[in-house]
Amino acid sequence: MIRYTLRCADGHDFESWFQSAETYDRLKTVGGLSCAVCGSPEVEKALMAPRVTSSRRKAAAAVEAPAEPAAEAPRPLADAPAPAPAEDRATLLSAPGSPLEAAMRALREKVEATAENVGHDFPRLAREMHEGETEDRPIYGEATREEARELIEDGIPVAPLPWSGRKGN
Repeated sequence: MIRYTLRCADGHDFESWFQSAETYDRLKTVGGLSCAVCGSPEVEKALMAPRVTSSRRKAAAAVEAPAEPAAEAPRPLADAPAPAPAEDRATLLSAPGSPLEAAMRALREKVEATAENVGHDFPRLAREMHEGETEDRPIYGEATREEARELIEDGIPVAPLPWSGRKGN
């Protein structure tokens, strides 16, 4: 797995994990990337510092590490935070990192709780509801850019959601 810091054309920075560098390249080529904040498809890798650790180095460091800390080892600062217990670390990892992320999470939870995910049927169902062929109800789903453009041009109110499907997040 590899983590990249990404930036969209509007300057939003976010991170995403990929199975490999080739996976990122393939998704970039087919237009499978979008900004986690605004949904823009214009996404590039941002400058980031690499973090390289091999399993051999980890194993060697564990074997070579002394059982007791050396007497001259620096002591931690008195006001340094204590490490979080394991159960708290999982919560911290899933907690929003900013007010914007918290707002996006709340919006997503509200949409998922109050509307039906109709998947790839979204363009067809939105059109049928607009034309009165089926009962109006709150829905969300997936549409290509062309399908969304056609809906908007036909006066059908649609809006992009600032996230992708669960598999992509």
